Amino acid sequence: MSAPQGPTFRELVVQALSSVEHGYDLLAPKFDHTGYRTPASVLDSVTGALRELGPFDSGLDVCCGTGAGMGVLRRVCRERITGVDFSAGMLAAGRARTPVAPDAPPTDWVRADVRALPFGPVFDLAVSFGAFGHFLPRELPGLFAQVHSVLRPGGRFAFPIGAPARPGSRHYWELLAFDTAMRVRNAVWRPRFVMYYRTFRLAEVREELLRAGFEVELRALEELGRRADGSPRCRLVVATRPV
Repeated sequence: MSAPQGPTFRELVVQALSSVEHGYDLLAPKFDHTGYRTPASVLDSVTGALRELGPFDSGLDVCCGTGAGMGVLRRVCRERITGVDFSAGMLAAGRARTPVAPDAPPTDWVRADVRALPFGPVFDLAVSFGAFGHFLPRELPGLFAQVHSVLRPGGRFAFPIGAPARPGSRHYWELLAFDTAMRVRNAVWRPRFVMYYRTFRLAEVREELLRAGFEVELRALEELGRRADGSPRCRLVVATRPV
């Protein structure tokens, strides 16, 4: 899961036995050298799809971590971009790694719980990458309502979602084993560390977005390929706040 510069096994164990917030504070200096960071291929594909929908003025990265999604916003937004996360360590790492470019939009890093976003309806675009496993299904309505509330009319909320692992495949069993281990850990250890890979299902997500007041469309990210049955390996969910 990690490059040589990444965390040791012991460091990952300490992180996993911490709270979500403190665990990411600990992991932040080495996070970009782990397999948890969104791959460049996904970021580039999403950037291309958003360029077709933009340009945008102001952008928000929901659960921005060290800023992988901020790089996407930097390429599709013209005026200002903002990253929000509740881990001070991840925000500090993202801030330190922000490239200095004269033509880049001004950048803000805000520490906050995304279930209570401290903004008005000032954004044209919100994105999120790899964060939804940290929310239980019952928390999605509130999360989506918060994002809806900070978008201007016509604003878009976009995020990639991969095709589910095929039942019986190696990837399927790996994800099942991970989620089972996390559920056992959370049953016997406090504080809880919410991180599940199999709870964010496209049909349920789409339904919750519609309930939150969004209009929803799906776009295949063709650069990421298709499965043997012809279905996309990854889709971009584009949820729009109606005008």
